[in-house]
Amino acid sequence: MKTKNIFILVLVTLFSYSNYAQKKKTSTKTPFLWENANVYFLLTDRFNNGDKTNDHTFNRNKETGKLRGFEGGDIRGVIQKLDDGYFDKLGTTVIWMTPIVEQIHDGVDEGTGFSYGFHGYWTRDWSSLDPSYGTKKDLSELIEKAHAKGIRIMLDAVINHTGPVTAEDSVYPNDWVRTSPKCTYQSYDTYINCTLVENLPDVKTESNDNVDLPPFLVEKWKKEGRYENEVAELNTFFKKTGYPHAPKYYIMKWLSDYITNYGIDGYRVDTAKHTKEDVWSDFRKVCDMAFADYKSRNPKKVLDSNPFFMVGEVYGYNIGSKKFYDFGDKKVNYFENGFSSLINFSFPYDAKMGYEELFSKYSNILNSDLKGNTVMNYISSHDDGNPFDKKREKSFESATKLLLAPGISQTYYGDESARTLDIEGTKGDATLRSTMNWEELKTNSKNKEVAIHWQKLSNFRKNHPAIGAGIHTQISSTPYVFSRTFVKGNFNDTVVVGLDLPLGNKEISVGTIFKNGNKVKDVYSGKTSIVKNGKVAINSPFQILLLEKN
Repeated sequence: MKTKNIFILVLVTLFSYSNYAQKKKTSTKTPFLWENANVYFLLTDRFNNGDKTNDHTFNRNKETGKLRGFEGGDIRGVIQKLDDGYFDKLGTTVIWMTPIVEQIHDGVDEGTGFSYGFHGYWTRDWSSLDPSYGTKKDLSELIEKAHAKGIRIMLDAVINHTGPVTAEDSVYPNDWVRTSPKCTYQSYDTYINCTLVENLPDVKTESNDNVDLPPFLVEKWKKEGRYENEVAELNTFFKKTGYPHAPKYYIMKWLSDYITNYGIDGYRVDTAKHTKEDVWSDFRKVCDMAFADYKSRNPKKVLDSNPFFMVGEVYGYNIGSKKFYDFGDKKVNYFENGFSSLINFSFPYDAKMGYEELFSKYSNILNSDLKGNTVMNYISSHDDGNPFDKKREKSFESATKLLLAPGISQTYYGDESARTLDIEGTKGDATLRSTMNWEELKTNSKNKEVAIHWQKLSNFRKNHPAIGAGIHTQISSTPYVFSRTFVKGNFNDTVVVGLDLPLGNKEISVGTIFKNGNKVKDVYSGKTSIVKNGKVAINSPFQILLLEKN
């Protein structure tokens, strides 16, 4: 592999094993930790088209702005790539998909060209899948196949708002939503009791008043022949939880059904700071209850003892803020209100730091102020117009910093294949949302090289929880060498990484991590070496070494 803009040596060893007793048997399997997860985030409509018969449901055939309409991606397309082993090769442990619930049938012009709800954030009916994404049978198959490979499925939860109102899409009743005022983002209240943009009805999530089902939803369900069943399930839910028939709790019930019925493993929560924080505490309780219910009814399908996972999109939160998001007139601790993790919006900026400054900063915060919680890092996403490397000129460096940084790594579809983020003719965030560059990945040597680099580092990270969840310690500055150590119960994982080393012959001190005489293998080149005088020497044609105790 030709590597550009990066010089790296990575040395790793895993020298003790987990001793988790189960039915008096000992397991040596590396445990899955959400703190070390490799999340693959994809826009369902833009990843892969597996079923062309559902490309234009609800007669969504109007001309749109560039990349503002449905392009055909669906759940079946994700299944195809799962079957092909794409996610296995990439070391993915979690697939996060944009919302797959039924979207508004028509579209709107937001000043960026006519747009449909291809992205999934314009909900019409939380209780239905949008047929453009697939069927409930498809979803069940996806989750079953992903779990068989040890891969978790995380969906996207939107409770803050419905989809826009159109000639075909009725507004929810006044006791469900507000359509004004528009948010001014000057204080806590002006982030919450308002609509994010024009014609995006805001759910009255602060309300605990009993409300009836929206008439259009009743009519829809009756036409579909499921009204009685849906009402019966709602009555059971409200009786079991004791919650009032308030808008937020209806939505929580519908979203929890994807846990109860299919066994999804987590939710990424959209626009989390635009509701009061107790909404998410309640949502967490509902999700936990649904997850426990699913596990009790499907004991053979349970992957492990990890609890249900919730990561929040508190837009603008950064790891340097530690536990709090500051609205100016109020600070909120979302980690105490339902979330195990928050998306870290500062990573694209922090990635400009040197390695030690970046890694030590993250390790210090995660092992002190945020101990017991974590953050999800990314270098590009679907709505951040300032990614770390928009022109894809630093794809190797992007992988190295993201995948070796403490915390969860979020790979946005196409990060691993240098999918362009600069599309001529697009407006706004559409430039970030092109279809996955499968053909380019097959034919372009540079894109292939990026993918191989990403795959090897991702699998290295997947196999060693110390990377995302361990304690970082610098061993030497020149050459730059550090260790990561993770201990949980009887499981112990220690990693050594060296960066900015030359091509060809390279030698670094490994301190006390490896003992003299230990045989180590470079999983990048397949070569092996013996530790001598506390050092490891490797001669490889790559500028990257991934070593583990052989």
